[in-house]
Amino acid sequence: MLVILLSVGAACCTGFGFVLQQDAARRAPQSDFLSPRLLLDLMRVPSWLAGIGLMICGMALGAFALGQGEVSVVEPLLATNLLFALALARFFTGQRLGRQGWGGLWLLAGGVTAFLLAGQPRGGEAVTEPLRHWLVIGVVVGLAMALAAFARHPRTPWAPAMLGLAGGLLYGLQDALTRVSALRFDEGGLGALFTGWQPYALVVMGVTSLILVQSAFEAGPLRMSLPALTAAQPLAGIVCGIGFLGDQVRTDTGALAWQAAGLAAIVTGIVLLGLHPAMPEGKERHGSTAADRLMLDGPHDSG
Repeated sequence: MLVILLSVGAACCTGFGFVLQQDAARRAPQSDFLSPRLLLDLMRVPSWLAGIGLMICGMALGAFALGQGEVSVVEPLLATNLLFALALARFFTGQRLGRQGWGGLWLLAGGVTAFLLAGQPRGGEAVTEPLRHWLVIGVVVGLAMALAAFARHPRTPWAPAMLGLAGGLLYGLQDALTRVSALRFDEGGLGALFTGWQPYALVVMGVTSLILVQSAFEAGPLRMSLPALTAAQPLAGIVCGIGFLGDQVRTDTGALAWQAAGLAAIVTGIVLLGLHPAMPEGKERHGSTAADRLMLDGPHDSG
């Protein structure tokens, strides 16, 4: 129950934070796309700082959850952040949920429940074989970097979705490495934690994924980037949890069928919620001018 509460709390903070971050990032200069300068410009926007503060709270709660439970349990629960993002977006827009919203909500909640009940994820012995360990990490990082390379042009129609996928993959890997770091700390304290490579990799991936996600928010509407991000994170986390953390799930035919159905329902629910009219649409921008930077410093004319 503690793991569930921590995970849902993390999802709440993260979902609220994403909406505030996108509201600021969509007004960033186009020249900042996929550049560290984007973060420097956004640091001057109060709503973005509030969104980052909420995301940090979500990451802290998620880290506590990962310290207490398996990645394969925590990740599906973290995917519910889209419910909270939709709730805040709906408050801003006044849109009703309607059949699409309720359908997405029940699919997401039902999918999470089906996966957890059918799979019954539990901990096991972490994989010590370096080849398998690095193979999983290499595939996740390589796929994320490939998606970012394809999306490097901000006018690419699918750039927000591809960058959302890339950021979500790295977020899922970060969650797995957070779990590894927590285990190292439990076994040997700070000495064991900081003599491993995982904390330093977390810092590098944290900055990289933040740039990817903010660029996704800048490049297009939240409904294009957030579903991809939210779907990719739990899938990558589950792959890493089973791949090298030793998480175990039931593997009989019936259980696997229900787990697959649960994951499919999660992804479908995420897409339905992400495409809901309540999600901010953003605005199309055709270039970067000096006026773009001024928009980050004060109120802007939405008309």
